[in-house]
Amino acid sequence: MNKEPDIENVCSEKVFSELYKSVSKDLYNFLYYKYGEDSDPQDIVQSAFEKLWKNCKNVLPGKARSFLFTVANNEMLNAISRKKTVLNYRLEKTGDHTNETPEFLLEEKEYHDRLQRALEALSEDQRVTFMLNRVEGKTHQEIADMLGISRKAVEKRIYTALNILRQKVELTKI
Repeated sequence: MNKEPDIENVCSEKVFSELYKSVSKDLYNFLYYKYGEDSDPQDIVQSAFEKLWKNCKNVLPGKARSFLFTVANNEMLNAISRKKTVLNYRLEKTGDHTNETPEFLLEEKEYHDRLQRALEALSEDQRVTFMLNRVEGKTHQEIADMLGISRKAVEKRIYTALNILRQKVELTKI
């Protein structure tokens, strides 16, 4: 009896490597948009893949993506509770010299502040879905698959987020 190697095993370096190539960027983006850059999403991605490797015999390749997202999300929540940190958005520091008028710079800063407050006012689900769509360019179906929700739920979250952002960021007439 000739037994072939189990190709459905995440412990195979080839399967694991392909999984890493296909999932790591999406996982990083998911963590980045959900928790922010200050929470070291790359470290959490690495940790999630490390746990997958340690549990590779118990995880089928078809379930590996879901396993990684669940583990990464839980790791991030644990890290946040240990650090007691809050999302921190920062403006990139501009150079000392600029051709912009002080009025323009003030208006730009005020607009950015309104946008930040509006993004913070979104629910976590709305913010993550919106950022994946508008910043990463993910399709509604890709986001639905990534988050394990229906396409209609993704569309509703994005539509609601857009309405909230429009209301909160709208410039006031002077």
